[in-house]
Amino acid sequence: MPEDLMTDDEQLEAVKRWLSENGSWVVAGIVLGAAALFGYRYYDSYTNGRDLKAAGEFAAMTAAIDKNDRAGAQRIAEAITHDYSRTPYADQAELTLARLYLDQSQAANAIAALTQVMNTSKDADLKLIARLRLARVLTDQGKPDEAISTLDGAAPGAFAGLYHEAHGDALYAKKDLAAAVAQYRLALASNDAQGPDAAMLQLKITDLGANAAPTVEKATP
Repeated sequence: MPEDLMTDDEQLEAVKRWLSENGSWVVAGIVLGAAALFGYRYYDSYTNGRDLKAAGEFAAMTAAIDKNDRAGAQRIAEAITHDYSRTPYADQAELTLARLYLDQSQAANAIAALTQVMNTSKDADLKLIARLRLARVLTDQGKPDEAISTLDGAAPGAFAGLYHEAHGDALYAKKDLAAAVAQYRLALASNDAQGPDAAMLQLKITDLGANAAPTVEKATP
């Protein structure tokens, strides 16, 4: 019978029958929906609280560095990477640790920290920064071939000039001076936002007995 032709009593009985047959599913749906909403709000609150705590720890780490308290900065940075590994601050703490490790001549630990950021960070720029710093450390450690391989592993984007310079440094370490000059010239010619120090590049090129720009030979008439 169409619902609009049913009496009030008949409609009431129909509702009772439907609830009797489907009531448990309705209640379950309400409970699940409420649980999901509570879970989302709890997770959102937990995430925001975690990020705030991580931010506070990061500020404390920065303050320790400003006070030249390297031991304190390292302790806080290690805690951030362990306790707040899912926050953006963990990657920054890893980069800080790499610098602190290098200051203590712990190149292996620095390489591990930089490799961690390069391979796992969700921030594309931080991945490129970590890769660049890793290549420089490898060159300093007498591993220029590994440095070049590391640099070639990604498209540098806005860091192209810095990548060319680091590539040139690795080639210089290999005594491939002509190729090093070519990379320094590419770095000098780059106009990306993260460009290298032009004066330093000019000095490197001059020290290798070359001109900043390649010489163009004039055709003889």
